[in-house]
Amino acid sequence: MIPKRLPSLIMKEFLTLFRDPKGRIVLIMPPLLQLLIFAFAATLEVKNVDLAILNKDMGKHGAEIVQRLNGSPTFTDLKFIESVQDARPMIDQQKVLAAVHIPQDFSADLERGEQASLQVILDGRKSNAAQIVSGYITQLASIYGQEVQGRRSAELPPAIIVDRNWFNENLLYLWFTVPSLIAILALLVTVIVTALSVARERELGTFEQLLVSPLMPYEILIGKTVPAVVIGMVEGLFIFAAAVIVFNIPFTGSFMLFVLSMFAFVMSIVGTGLFISSMSKTQQQAILGTFVFLVPAVTLSGYAAPVENMPEWLQLANEVNPLKHFLITVKGLFLKDMPVIEVWRNTWPLLVIGSITLAVAGWFFTRRLE
Repeated sequence: MIPKRLPSLIMKEFLTLFRDPKGRIVLIMPPLLQLLIFAFAATLEVKNVDLAILNKDMGKHGAEIVQRLNGSPTFTDLKFIESVQDARPMIDQQKVLAAVHIPQDFSADLERGEQASLQVILDGRKSNAAQIVSGYITQLASIYGQEVQGRRSAELPPAIIVDRNWFNENLLYLWFTVPSLIAILALLVTVIVTALSVARERELGTFEQLLVSPLMPYEILIGKTVPAVVIGMVEGLFIFAAAVIVFNIPFTGSFMLFVLSMFAFVMSIVGTGLFISSMSKTQQQAILGTFVFLVPAVTLSGYAAPVENMPEWLQLANEVNPLKHFLITVKGLFLKDMPVIEVWRNTWPLLVIGSITLAVAGWFFTRRLE
């Protein structure tokens, strides 16, 4: 049976959060700003690229390569240079990302049926973008070479690779970014709300009132947990609605599985937030402790870099990161109708993490109350 004083404590926590102007700002502004910034500015696409062109070939094939580069939506401005030395200051000053050198025998080699080569000089400081641009130019030149050889040969043209992308056919970066933000922003809000709960009581001097109240330690723990869980779930569902309605991202899976998995995820985060809160004496310390947890959690989650690219020992350690497991579920339910068994494989670690963190936080919290 639920004690009558427990709902009062939960309502008091909600009122404390929403009556404080700073609390309302923390709950509303950061998620909205990050949703806009990550969705529109932090794009994973490489576009609006400037190129330097050194065309020493006087034939038609060199001119055709230049025209195809100019017509590509990836490249917005082609800057023509007179020598390879001119490319150094342009790349050094980041006026261009790459320089394409078309040698003088390029057309002649193609006409003779020989292998023709292009030189691409890239800005290695932007390694990821440089690799993608190199792939674009290589693919463009390869397709053109196959077309030339096909026209010259009486036989069938050489085999052409036709790409087909499953789950995200047009490789739209928003289909990857926005579903991931459901997990990241729910994590952010849940941890902050939980971490500030006890620290706020200490800072305002009301923590001692809790100690002398009739509330049992487990009741105080539940009273601090329930508002964070509710707010984290509401935050996640709000971004889910924005993803489907505003960004038109298809949701192909089960909504019930999504809600249940997100609940397990939020519960796994609450224990961490309570631990940070019980360790902090001020709200400033709680916020600092939150970011100490958030930065490695997001970095190692697989959002920015694939987990498979990490060292094996780091992949093993990353199994305790709840964000890593929930990201797999969110993207799977959105894009490929993840079956129940796959959802369960990524949800049961969240239940284990939540059970351990809540138990440790409860023990530590009880010790602090005593």
